[in-house]
Amino acid sequence: MNKNYPRVSESLLEEMVQNIPDANVITRISTTFQVLQSDTRLKILFLLSQKEMCVRELDCALDVTQSAISHSLRTLRQLDLVRVKKEGRFAVYYIADDHVKALIELCKEHVTECNP
Repeated sequence: MNKNYPRVSESLLEEMVQNIPDANVITRISTTFQVLQSDTRLKILFLLSQKEMCVRELDCALDVTQSAISHSLRTLRQLDLVRVKKEGRFAVYYIADDHVKALIELCKEHVTECNP
């Protein structure tokens, strides 16, 4: 125990510090949260969590320009939050994996429970 801070167990604190991800992972997490600060990107993620969609479908669903949608999709793809596949002449976008769906759903639950 630290004499100056009796509530702090030095061994527990050392173990906790060891569990902090390395700087590269922390930077990637921070970047992900920065990207999610965009209302448009969040709306796209919520739509894609329900259905795979092409840009035109997203354009019809959202009140933003097609250019803004394309830019948002490019940003989401760069972080591997969204992926794309070709279906005929269409590029169809979808959520990269269940972690992304869980992340946005957990954020939504947190916000709605804390701020009804």
